[in-house]
Amino acid sequence: MSREAFPSLIVRANKIEPQGVFAEALARYLRPDARACAGLARLLAARQAGVVAHFYMDPELQGTLAACSSAHVHISDSLEMAARAVQMAGAGARAIVVLGVDFMSENVRAVFDAAGFDRVPVYRVTREPIGCSLAEAAEGPAYGAYLARAAETPRSLHVIYINTSLRTKANAQRLLPTMTCTSSNVVRTVLQARAQIPELSVWYGPDTYMGGNLRQLFAGLARLDDDGAVRELHREHERASIADLLGRFHYFPQGVCIVHHLFGAEIARTVERDYEDALVTAHLEVPGEMFALALAAQRQGRGVVGSTANILRFVGEAVQAAARAGRGGRLRFVLGTEAAMVTPIMRRVQALLREHDGAAAGGLEAEIIFPVADEAVARTEDAELAVVPGVASGEGCSTAGGCATCPYMKMSSLGALLDLLARIGVEPDESLVAFHPRKYADTIGGRTVADLGGEPILHMREFQRTGRLPDALVADVLGRGGPT
Repeated sequence: MSREAFPSLIVRANKIEPQGVFAEALARYLRPDARACAGLARLLAARQAGVVAHFYMDPELQGTLAACSSAHVHISDSLEMAARAVQMAGAGARAIVVLGVDFMSENVRAVFDAAGFDRVPVYRVTREPIGCSLAEAAEGPAYGAYLARAAETPRSLHVIYINTSLRTKANAQRLLPTMTCTSSNVVRTVLQARAQIPELSVWYGPDTYMGGNLRQLFAGLARLDDDGAVRELHREHERASIADLLGRFHYFPQGVCIVHHLFGAEIARTVERDYEDALVTAHLEVPGEMFALALAAQRQGRGVVGSTANILRFVGEAVQAAARAGRGGRLRFVLGTEAAMVTPIMRRVQALLREHDGAAAGGLEAEIIFPVADEAVARTEDAELAVVPGVASGEGCSTAGGCATCPYMKMSSLGALLDLLARIGVEPDESLVAFHPRKYADTIGGRTVADLGGEPILHMREFQRTGRLPDALVADVLGRGGPT
């Protein structure tokens, strides 16, 4: 690759400037249509509906949602989506639309039922299933064999990524104590579990790269010269306890997100070689080489590894610190996750630059660098928009520069959302059954799949509330001390 090989988007207080075809295609989507925003707000008000969406929605849809005046619109990572949906229902929303892959709407439905909002309908925006390569990895026999091995090991806890179906969670919970996690809380979850349960064996899945990255993170902590940095991460741990955890930490070896898979060794080498002045961000789901690069940058105070929310917060804090210091020039960020994250990043950066205005910020601007190839676009028949981010038919992605856009997330569109909202409350709900999350009414061991699969989610919600694993979960781990 040539130097400065990656496309980028330069963000100023009131202007964005794309560099390269990929960035130009993204930039076209980042300017929401005022009429579409007004129409969406009117429909949400008329239907008394709320919308929760993931950061990986396409930029056109995200831009319109973010510009919508309705209070019942929220864009976040998967951890916050269900919680904010519950808040909307509590504030009077009579229907919730979930923009994301199917496990996200399933999680909202399960949390609603547990919170007493079982009469509030939850909708997807397509009739077709919205899959996920990572979630599907946990549905095959290999994952079943992995869990069977875990169930035969004393004092085992299965920590399952929330990006999985309710049926997967239910099948896991039937075999051994199971708790969901997200990329935002997985490190705290594992460390807290080990702090509460001595000699605990942790079985993480299904994301192979995240599992490997967690092991790499823990190994680095165990090699530190003193216990101070370990205790900063978790006050009940020291190097010895982390080393013990490493010997009992397992992760599934065959689960991959097709988007984060593209941030491989070649991408990492190019970033390291050609972008020495850039701040580096990476999602926990990226391959080990990119993770190691971002982790090293984080330890030097010029990068972050974590969730989408962690990345957004890091970029915002870096821009805010530079603006408050009156710095000028350009802050550069390598975006090591799905390209649609540029939408909330751009909005956050522009809001901060406007807050400090051009003079006070010394002409500060930010450049968001996409570690993808310029060729990672699809040609269209639209004369107004000849190319769009992502490659046609899933072809053309490579470690030399991938498409960095999730085709599953892009199945939710602005048009589909508006069409569905126009039907909610007007047509009988029976005609909208295809837009409901899967019900999972069948039973496992006398409990419905929805009920059993929702239990690991509730364990996580309790942990988020109290900072500790629920007593019932700890007792379950200790009670299943041997083979099932």
